[in-house]
Amino acid sequence: MKHESEEIDSLIESLDHPDKAVVRPAVDLLIGIGSRRPEIQETLSRYLQDPCRKKRWPIAYTLAQISFPSSLCLDLLIEGLGNEDLDIRWATVHLLTRLGKSDQRITPLLLDLLKIGTATQRRLAVYCLRDLGIGEETRLDGVLQALRDPDPLVRVAAVTSLKTRPEVGKVGLDLILHLFLEDPDSRVQHVAAITLAKLGAPTDEIRTALRDAGRGRDPRLRKAAAAALELLQKKGPVPPAK
Repeated sequence: MKHESEEIDSLIESLDHPDKAVVRPAVDLLIGIGSRRPEIQETLSRYLQDPCRKKRWPIAYTLAQISFPSSLCLDLLIEGLGNEDLDIRWATVHLLTRLGKSDQRITPLLLDLLKIGTATQRRLAVYCLRDLGIGEETRLDGVLQALRDPDPLVRVAAVTSLKTRPEVGKVGLDLILHLFLEDPDSRVQHVAAITLAKLGAPTDEIRTALRDAGRGRDPRLRKAAAAALELLQKKGPVPPAK
């Protein structure tokens, strides 16, 4: 029993290790046994509240999967969306998406992040909202607002998140069309063209804009417009947007 306790203590201490190759198996093992060991949850909760610990994200990530996450736990996970480590960022996206399907606190936190987060946090918050399902009105509104974000990669995330969402409606289509016609970043214009086509581009204005771009000077936009028009041709006629 003492030996087992020492092993658990060692695993918990490993969460603070600088090497991901040490942290990852420790997290996996603690998740595997933590849900049936209240003392592990209690120890992790105590460590989570210690602001002097160097690495609290692995603690929050583990705790959120073995117990009902506290507000502090969720705050640290949300913070993880801006982590410099790509693996941590996407692990956070997947976990928040999974938690958000049953925890109603997640969506408001993500919507707040779209207003106050870093560019990276805002971009990944959009992907979380997309994966949670932007058919839900508040999530859809959040992604539509992200179309106006000052960072081009956030706008790219928002546009691509809408490409399979017909409920975007005329307001959303108009915003995407504006990005296609006016955005200063060619990456945004490119994905806007493809998204308009994916959505069916149900107005003459959109079809005309795509055709005009296909005859323009910018080779990247010509290519994007050509791809979009090809998609539209395959789709055939569509009903007007509501």
